[in-house]
Amino acid sequence: MLNEKILIEQCLKGDRVAQRELFDTFKGRFMAVALRYIGNRDGAADVLQDAFVKIFRQLNTYRGEGVLEAWMRRIVVNTALNAIRKTQQLREDPIEDTFNVNPGFNSALSHLDEKELLALIAALPAGYRTVFNLYVIEGYDHKDIAGMLNITESTSRTQLLKARLVLQKKIIVSSKINYSFLNTAS
Repeated sequence: MLNEKILIEQCLKGDRVAQRELFDTFKGRFMAVALRYIGNRDGAADVLQDAFVKIFRQLNTYRGEGVLEAWMRRIVVNTALNAIRKTQQLREDPIEDTFNVNPGFNSALSHLDEKELLALIAALPAGYRTVFNLYVIEGYDHKDIAGMLNITESTSRTQLLKARLVLQKKIIVSSKINYSFLNTAS
């Protein structure tokens, strides 16, 4: 990649080669971010495209303070949140039951790879997935999340708790499926 400052200057001048380089450099990382929020590849690709349009339109507001990737990531996250808001997917989904932490949970978790865990997160209901991503992965607190999503702090906390419970259950179920496959193969 060209020097970041030069690349930004060229992008601001409308240089398509520089814009393509910026896009190619970050598309994989930001697609993963969009996918974590949206939960499906087509929707995430739409968010990614919309986010890069915003990035190129707003690039003149980037002052070079802080890391360019962090500035761009925030635009991707906000674009994903806007897409979720438009489809009104932030309603609180009912959870069918609750349960205590299963003693085998840590063992089950250790058998999942990153791709499997991300797939389980992507399968969460949109409200759970959004709050989980903002809190656990992006590091926002419940007050910030409540403001971003126009929900109460207690709703944010509840969504996070429910996301964790559902994930725990899915991880244990996934683990049992994997273990049963291993046991029948021998």
